[in-house]
Amino acid sequence: MIRCIAVDDEHLVRELLEDSIRQVPFLELVATCKNAMEAMEVMQREQVDLMFLDIQMPRLNGLQLLQSLQRPPLVILVTAYEKYALEGYNFQVVDYLLKPFSFERFLKACQRAGDLFRLQQPPAPARAITDFFVNVEYVQVKIVVADIEYIEGLKDYIKIHLSSAARPILTRMTMKAVAEKLPAEEFVRTHKSYLVAVKKITSVKRDLVCIGEKEIPVSDFFKENVTRLVQGPQN
Repeated sequence: MIRCIAVDDEHLVRELLEDSIRQVPFLELVATCKNAMEAMEVMQREQVDLMFLDIQMPRLNGLQLLQSLQRPPLVILVTAYEKYALEGYNFQVVDYLLKPFSFERFLKACQRAGDLFRLQQPPAPARAITDFFVNVEYVQVKIVVADIEYIEGLKDYIKIHLSSAARPILTRMTMKAVAEKLPAEEFVRTHKSYLVAVKKITSVKRDLVCIGEKEIPVSDFFKENVTRLVQGPQN
């Protein structure tokens, strides 16, 4: 989760930012602040990874706040004045949202921040792929990770589709719980209800990934995951 704060002297804008942040699964709202001084107080006592920052505020404006920070978090500027764009980018901000902004534009800025945030994190230690057991009608059934094609979420249940079985394994488990058992680099989230084995994907369409003739949906929110998969690592 990316811990963030929203800093803006306009009450309605703070409410809009708060509502938008709560709709993004990988963001955690730490606080909303009506001026730069409040933001500084929050950052002194809380870990803040990302700041949505207005520029024109009383006493201390957004750019002055950035200048005062020795180690600023990632910053997305939020302002009604386009003239500040160039000056903002001199501070190496992540993005620049011009009021009024759409949720689609907001989400794009958040995804960019998410990419940068992940690049800043130390690499996770490699772990061996471990097969695991799931409960199927009071029987513990072994799931071989290399045999998984994709996993489908159904509220409190999941279907595990295997290369070696005609029918999926149905078990009571959440998508979050099963994802924690899998090597993250080997699976891609294409939809809130689908987790797909990267090595099993045979083709990618506009809103689908395919494993042979099986078609798995790609939602707008997770489309960036599939785009990175197709494009490969960027230098």
